[in-house]
Amino acid sequence: MEAHRLRELADRSYNNGQYTFTDFLSVAELAVFYDNEAELRFAHPTLFGGCDVSERKMIRFGSEEDLGYVQDFPITALVITPVADRFADDLNHRDFLGALMNLGIKREMLGDIFVRDKKACVFCRDSIAGYIADNLSRVRHTTVHVEIIEDIPDIASHETEERIIQVSSQRIDAVISRVYNLSRQEAVNMFPAGLIFLNGRSCTENARQLKDKDVISVRGKGKFEYAGELGLSKKGKLNCRVRIYV
Repeated sequence: MEAHRLRELADRSYNNGQYTFTDFLSVAELAVFYDNEAELRFAHPTLFGGCDVSERKMIRFGSEEDLGYVQDFPITALVITPVADRFADDLNHRDFLGALMNLGIKREMLGDIFVRDKKACVFCRDSIAGYIADNLSRVRHTTVHVEIIEDIPDIASHETEERIIQVSSQRIDAVISRVYNLSRQEAVNMFPAGLIFLNGRSCTENARQLKDKDVISVRGKGKFEYAGELGLSKKGKLNCRVRIYV
């Protein structure tokens, strides 16, 4: 989403006394918001994607203090489950996303898709939840059942794989290089190319020092959380813990 569109939504909320919402935005689109956040604060933007760990999020402009009422984010959670688990394919994120897109649904209408044990939790705009529930019957060769839910299930969380790495410093380029088995120069080149996001914001500073609980997204590679240093190795390297999203 372009900056001028965000400003239009903010102005509409402020001038008309009503809440306005974006569609679900990707990490790269959210970076545009963060770059322009100071200019949009007059409309009190808040972000939410359906659950605490959502990566794709909507932006809501407007606040109860200014408007005098509350309007929830127009987000519905769905659970997609194989009808016969023993005959189900080994379904993954791409399978569920493909099946939803085959219904003619645009990506911006869908939030995160969490997959575990052949099941999926999908966040979508309220306006298409019923359509998905009524029309999605197969994912790959697997017959599925779709249920609209109120309570967010345990499946809506990220599975991580913890790893201990050794690096020369806590610089973000050094850690990325080690996590994804890249040369230091390959990692450095990703920053001006706009491929690195730190805590949802575009990061162009390859010498940035990481802190505990920083979340790094590398486009085309994946996402991980930096979980802090554990001291020096015998060779003087830093032992650091990372949690890689799988």
